[in-house]
Amino acid sequence: MKAFSFLLLPFALSLLACGSPAPRPLAGAAVRVEASPNFDARRPNLVVLHHTSNSNLDKALATLTDPGRKVSAHYLVGRDGQIVRLVDEKERAWHAGASWWGGNTDINSASIGIELDNDGFEPFADAQIDALLGLLADVLQRYDIPGANVVGHADVAPGRKTDPSDRFPWRRLAGHGFGLWCDEPLPPAPEGFDLTLALAALGYSPAAPEASRQAFLRHYAGGREYLSEEQEKALAHCLFNRKVTESR
Repeated sequence: MKAFSFLLLPFALSLLACGSPAPRPLAGAAVRVEASPNFDARRPNLVVLHHTSNSNLDKALATLTDPGRKVSAHYLVGRDGQIVRLVDEKERAWHAGASWWGGNTDINSASIGIELDNDGFEPFADAQIDALLGLLADVLQRYDIPGANVVGHADVAPGRKTDPSDRFPWRRLAGHGFGLWCDEPLPPAPEGFDLTLALAALGYSPAAPEASRQAFLRHYAGGREYLSEEQEKALAHCLFNRKVTESR
């Protein structure tokens, strides 16, 4: 049997040699180009807000332009209202990381990332927020992004990120049409209202319900954790209804 196998070996090798040739690398090969007009630029449908955790603009710029850090954003807004463009809007900035929003797990490909120079503990300067409002008005108008699609890094990466901080003025932004907001007093949610499902409908990840709940409270309740279950449901119900109404 061993002798028979040995005699068959050259025959088997000859068959392999006559098989399909190995794939040829594309580099150096002749490639025919026929340009098609049927395409368009990347169209973001979400804006993600961050804070830099830095003490000044220069330090934030050093981080966001360091090749070794591999982190960026499309825009950086300074405390004094200065706006710095870091990445062309057509390109995919590296700002969201592992994330989820409304079922989308590649947030970087679908969003504009805006960094706000803030250490995470200080109030956000009026000049900075005024500049942000102008930037949001421009970006949302050009890409026809719904106002409800302005969210925080903590919203798309619950349990992993907390920016922008509890001190971020989400209510002020919502007053200009950027993001959602509901003021108290709130009508109670209907009987049988499911908070986890409501948060998923707003966009939060259902895979991490408690982390999503904490991110929801940080955004819409200033980080308050003492809301009762009924209050949390009432808030989520109001926000869901507002999102549905604004999407019509």
